Amino acid sequence: MSDNNQQDDIASSTFKILVATDNHLGYLEKDPVRGNDSFITFEEILQHAKRLEVDFVLLGGDLFHDNKPSRSTLYRTMELLRTYCFGDKPVNIEILSDQAINFATKFGTVNYEDPNFNIEIPIFSIHGNHDDPAGDGGLASLDLLAVTNLVNYFGKNDNIDDVTVYPILMRKGETKVAIYGMGNIRDERLYRTFQQKKVKLMRPIEAREEWFNIFVIHQNRYAHSPKNYVHEVMLDNFLDFVVWGHEHECLVTPQPSSVGKYYISQPGSSVATALSDGESKKKHIGVLEIYGDKFRMKPIALETVRPFYLEEIVLSAEEGLSPNDLDAVTELLASKVEEIIVKSDTETTNKLDMKPLIRLKVEYTGFSTINPQRFGQRFVGRVANPNELLLFHKRKVSAPQKPKDAKDKENVMKNLRPDPLDVVRVEDLIENFLGRDSDLKILLESDLHLALNKFVEKSEADAISKSVASILRATQDELKLNEDLTYSNDANELDPKKIEEIVMTKTAAKRAEEYKDKPKMDSMDVDMDNNDEGNMNPPKAAPKKSSKQHLSDDDEDARPSFAEEDEDEKPKAKGRPKKSAAAPKKSSKAAPKKSASTVKTPTRKNSKSSKYGELELTSDSNDYSARNDEDNDEVDEKPPKKLNASIKNEFDSDEESSSKAAPKRKINSVSDLLAAPTSFKKNKLSQLDEDDSESQSLNVSKSNWGTRKK
Repeated sequence: MSDNNQQDDIASSTFKILVATDNHLGYLEKDPVRGNDSFITFEEILQHAKRLEVDFVLLGGDLFHDNKPSRSTLYRTMELLRTYCFGDKPVNIEILSDQAINFATKFGTVNYEDPNFNIEIPIFSIHGNHDDPAGDGGLASLDLLAVTNLVNYFGKNDNIDDVTVYPILMRKGETKVAIYGMGNIRDERLYRTFQQKKVKLMRPIEAREEWFNIFVIHQNRYAHSPKNYVHEVMLDNFLDFVVWGHEHECLVTPQPSSVGKYYISQPGSSVATALSDGESKKKHIGVLEIYGDKFRMKPIALETVRPFYLEEIVLSAEEGLSPNDLDAVTELLASKVEEIIVKSDTETTNKLDMKPLIRLKVEYTGFSTINPQRFGQRFVGRVANPNELLLFHKRKVSAPQKPKDAKDKENVMKNLRPDPLDVVRVEDLIENFLGRDSDLKILLESDLHLALNKFVEKSEADAISKSVASILRATQDELKLNEDLTYSNDANELDPKKIEEIVMTKTAAKRAEEYKDKPKMDSMDVDMDNNDEGNMNPPKAAPKKSSKQHLSDDDEDARPSFAEEDEDEKPKAKGRPKKSAAAPKKSSKAAPKKSASTVKTPTRKNSKSSKYGELELTSDSNDYSARNDEDNDEVDEKPPKKLNASIKNEFDSDEESSSKAAPKRKINSVSDLLAAPTSFKKNKLSQLDEDDSESQSLNVSKSNWGTRKK
């Protein structure tokens, strides 16, 4: 009987979250064959959520494929959400944070606490790069779903140059979860914001170690260029789990970060939007279960995804094939496609008997190409993409040898044929046209780039005029607060020459900052010199020794206790040793204490009221403290928990190293953070010890529990 009670206690304190990303609803909606693919699979996801009785659904961005989805797409989406998310079953999750901050709507409350709605499966979602806020009022398509109480939209930042992320604090029984969300921001701009140390994740002041911290992000994970992605080293080290959207390859099984203490899950897309290798992998979603400081992810294969086969053939490797015999080449390729179709009919588990997507990559060095559209006509009605069956490419030529002298270099350069169309962008043309010594006095080239991108990519006809108006308003507001302005006559008229001088000086300073050399990763103490720019995989480092304890399904009830840790606020990056700069001296003047009145979180007024007690929170900005880089000077009077004998030996070395950490300064509010020296806001990242390369990696399986790393 006691075992049953224990099982009930665990179940009542276990979060069950369905995780999915990149649904791209409305993709190819006018295609007669593939137009319903995104909706069919999204409906299957909602069916899984209802069947498994999850607490809520967590989406990682790009719910819609278009920034302005059509009426048909919006209608079908709302229809699905109302069908599967509404119901009388109570939601046993209590929101402890300020909902007016978490959800940017007029109503400022989570949808299932609204007494006018019966929500059975809440959905929490950030926006991606396809459905980001744009147009009048900076509204996203998710804002429409949020105002109709169908989706809880979070992670929206009004100031993308100074990002502050407040978590959604949840409690279920004894388990507390903090969900941080950051909607998509243009990668180059977010990279600069990270480099300027203006991305702040706010944490509760009290009992911060009791929270399981989840970060939902929708950005480039791999380096397509030196500064248009988010490196793992940029993320905070107090995080426990990262849900990474935007990348479509399915890597849903959590993997330990190569530089941090957290785990990363990349669910991938639920519909193929490109005929690439990453999209050809089996599609999955995941059910994340969290109990205390332990978690596990159970992948669930999606059965309604259209089958996709990607294969490659080298024409020069085929025996007896003549380069001049195009008919033989055509028949060879047709026979290969026929084999794939037969393979699809025998292997596919698709419940809807969908026609497959097929992409045949043809390496045709020494041969001539054939017309792909004409070739695909013979497979109309048998495959889903007859016009895109073939992709011709030539063998990659190895890099030329380094020239021996100036004459040799000149000869090599004569033989090179530049292909500017592959690298030149419209933004580059604007920048080259205006040049560094631009005559623009108020506008910046980067602002014009962004406005042009919205004009072209988002079809915003007034994007440029709005950008100009916004910059003018910001400049006028700065001038109103400027004390250096003087009057030119007795009529109290401002001196126009002085105004022009001030504006041009500030614009020139901003332009000079943007025209600096390309940012080096050394500024963040991560060595990327050994990685090729074209490498699509993140730099691999030996995983650090971790306290993530993985238990088999038979040992799920066991809950090991762990000693408190000295928290490092940033993961360490492996690379060349660097000399650390001396930290600035602390100010001896203590910051004045601010009093804060305490208020209680109101309980729900409908039938779905929570059975858990209320949590007292302060009512002002001191509810949260910014992520600090130093340990608290205060000593926790609470005695540390004892380690299990089987775990203690594994982490003795970690505890010894953490006990030698320098004391850290406590920051209790945003104002304290802004008043602190820069070195207190972000620690300079240190190097990984060479001994870490010998640490063993952890095997994460879908049936294992894991606890927070130490």
